[in-house]
Amino acid sequence: MDNLPCFPEKFKFRIKSGADKKPDAGVERQFGVIRALCRREDVTTIVNAGDSDREGEIIVRLCVENAMRDFGEKPVCRLWLPDQTPQTIKAAIEEMRSDSEYDNLANEGFARTYIDWLYGVNLTRYATLKTGSLLRVGRVIVPIVKAIYDRDMAIRNFVPEKYYVIRSCEKTDGEEVELVSKEKFAADKLEDVKKLCDKYNAQTATVTSVKKKRDTLQPGKLYSLSKLQSMLGKKYKMPMEKSLEVLQKLYEDGYVTYPRTNSEYLATAEQGKMKKIIEGVSKLGYPVQFRFSKTIFDDKKIESHSALTPTYKIPDVKSLTEDERKVYSAIFRRFVAVFCAEECKVDKTTITISVGELEEFTLKGMMIAEAGWTKYDDYDKKDKVLPSLNKGDTVNINFQPQEKETTPPKHYTIETLNNYLKNPFREEKAAVETENDEEEYRAVFEGLELGTEATRTSIIDNAKKSGYIELKKDVYHILPGGEFLIESLIRMGISMDKYKTAELGKALKKVFRGEIEVRDSVKIAETEIAEVFDQKNLPTDSDDGIMGDIVGKCPLCGGDVRRTTFGYGCGNYRENGCKFGFRNVICKRTVSLENARLLLSEGKTALIKGFISKAGKPFDAFLTLQNGEVKFEFPPRGY
Repeated sequence: MDNLPCFPEKFKFRIKSGADKKPDAGVERQFGVIRALCRREDVTTIVNAGDSDREGEIIVRLCVENAMRDFGEKPVCRLWLPDQTPQTIKAAIEEMRSDSEYDNLANEGFARTYIDWLYGVNLTRYATLKTGSLLRVGRVIVPIVKAIYDRDMAIRNFVPEKYYVIRSCEKTDGEEVELVSKEKFAADKLEDVKKLCDKYNAQTATVTSVKKKRDTLQPGKLYSLSKLQSMLGKKYKMPMEKSLEVLQKLYEDGYVTYPRTNSEYLATAEQGKMKKIIEGVSKLGYPVQFRFSKTIFDDKKIESHSALTPTYKIPDVKSLTEDERKVYSAIFRRFVAVFCAEECKVDKTTITISVGELEEFTLKGMMIAEAGWTKYDDYDKKDKVLPSLNKGDTVNINFQPQEKETTPPKHYTIETLNNYLKNPFREEKAAVETENDEEEYRAVFEGLELGTEATRTSIIDNAKKSGYIELKKDVYHILPGGEFLIESLIRMGISMDKYKTAELGKALKKVFRGEIEVRDSVKIAETEIAEVFDQKNLPTDSDDGIMGDIVGKCPLCGGDVRRTTFGYGCGNYRENGCKFGFRNVICKRTVSLENARLLLSEGKTALIKGFISKAGKPFDAFLTLQNGEVKFEFPPRGY
């Protein structure tokens, strides 16, 4: 605790170490080769061919910078590869630019690295020392775990409520017509609902409008990494780390474009490239043709990389593993759908029925008339056929009360968690694929997302390996370790919510745009971290000390009572089996170190406010010691 918080004046890097803290021999040998090559007299230019993202950019820069230390400088060029086909590599070599043109990208990468290190080295150590358990406290991992924690707690504590709607489902000319009123009524309003039903049933229900329209149904957009992972998780229950691993292999084999993209659009400059791919796909018998559309090509919605597509190098499907076939097929089929020469035609029907002057009901249906692209890509919406009604028809009605029950929120799935992380400030219902995705891309480019396409998968995997969350099929659940993490951080006054993470994300994007310096963004993080160590920011009376703190003497055996992982306990447990102890959280209220000391020295704490009963009601009480047991004592009236 003596050297926390720790804010270095300068960040330095060294060769990766092993468990013995000595440089890893293999890594040291690799770096030695790089250093020797960089310093060779016949080498006049160094090419940065790292992964085409911020992490790839800074890895190579660190290697070159350290390899050339005290030796001099050589020009560095950047090889930027959207895919790894020979054709693309040759073209990229001819178009290499100075690596200095990627300084802003590198600066954002370094800023992320420094900030994440600061959070980890300060708050992970602090939380671990306080609780006696290794708690991984990171800028992104905590908001992810907290989102799943909050959702699971909402489900666990959900109390269903009954309500009524009025509904009619009668046959007209042999076909059922279902009408459900939009208004909801409380469970104690049954008599009012019955009267309203009588009022509706006294009216005549008439078809006031029937509109039929032949329309074109557009395919889904090309995949970004997270949208592809969402689909694979939903369809095949494929975990994110597995889909990324498979996708990376397909990329390295030259079959698909760069995986870690956050865009579902192509750059306008890629039209020629797409025409060549379409030419290859059409030779396989697929009805594809090039078309230019803002739903496909949009430079404003691309940050570094375009959407995922197949390359002109098409694999022999038999040579792929089962998982590779699933992933490649998803990208390929979506590409075929987007550039399909056959349009999907649908018949849309809208029927409006008026029940007197009381309410107007709208029924909507849709049937696929010409399959088009749906023959090649997934389309899971079923035809909805409406009854055959004409304008002016009278519809039979018999409205009755229908009892319903509110339902709890649903657990996060791979898809819904991905949608949340892309924009944690958007309503979940709005996080579906729409033609107007301006808000989503604005959030990404402003830095509001939690994590990035490049890092999100590994952070979620780390949360699973740390025992904080689990993934069953494609549904996330909080684990006891995750509950302990979040509740411990709340007790310690460590707030790592989406708001703070988003503020840092926005600062990082400003670094990328060259609006602020790396040091400016790091300073924001240092200020946030420093606040944690300011005791004034702790919740009222919630400091429960540090693991191992001596609280007082055991009332049973006289041994030292110490702060433990989950509370306060006698240190003589191993010597004489003394089991005296009590939790540091009782009825959802932290028992502070000071109150624990009062309890052991005086037999009674100060009045503790904010206990929560099993029924969810708050109450205030003293804690007292009675024959070695901790009991509640309630204050007298007017205390």
